Amino acid sequence: MTMVILNHSRTRFSSNLSAKCSQFLQRRWKNSAEWLNRQHSDPYVRRAKMENYRCRSAFKLLEMDERFKFLTPGKTVIDCGAAPGSWTQVAVTKVNANGKDSRAPKGKVLSIDRLPFYPVDGAIIFPLSDFTTKETQTAVKEALQNEKVDIVMSDIAPNVTGLKDVNHDLIIKLVYTVIRFALPVTKPGGICLVKLWDGNKTSAVETDLQRFYKKVRRVKPKASRSDSTEVYLLASDFLGIKT
Repeated sequence: MTMVILNHSRTRFSSNLSAKCSQFLQRRWKNSAEWLNRQHSDPYVRRAKMENYRCRSAFKLLEMDERFKFLTPGKTVIDCGAAPGSWTQVAVTKVNANGKDSRAPKGKVLSIDRLPFYPVDGAIIFPLSDFTTKETQTAVKEALQNEKVDIVMSDIAPNVTGLKDVNHDLIIKLVYTVIRFALPVTKPGGICLVKLWDGNKTSAVETDLQRFYKKVRRVKPKASRSDSTEVYLLASDFLGIKT
């Protein structure tokens, strides 16, 4: 009798599991189809292809810089979580790291990501590198010849879980990692630009940034999708830290 009950339980469990898998696959297919449709109809995706940017996020940085004018020739920039490299492409041109404008000061762009990504002309790239490790930080300092930087920026995001609050907590953790990295390498007057998904801890991050920067702005570029909670914090005029 016990064996019969176990077999029924297994059958019921197997049926439930099969149904849940089927529902998951249907949702995944639907989400993939919606994503493809959105990509095809997205004007920024089309513009990225036309203007040879690696992804549409380039236009978010272009828009923020058009408004606040922080990427200027001669500046030194670190791009954290740089892959696939669209922000690096923008920065290289804006700060003249590629030296194409012989009349303007030549800047420097260092790009770091744990993922592999193709080189960008004019940038020093650190693929397969974690900017939180001592090894990568030492390599960055050597590339900078121990000089400090004008801008630390990050468009990095964690893998999403499907749970809004969990996603928010994950990206907040990444934001603080970028801030901790930025503070000792940024020169006074410098800038920190980070992305997050808006939530109940956004104000706390703003408050913490205000301890080290004179002004902190919350910015949502038009290139950010309207249905996204994505916002950027632009912290400017770094006060410096005592060492």
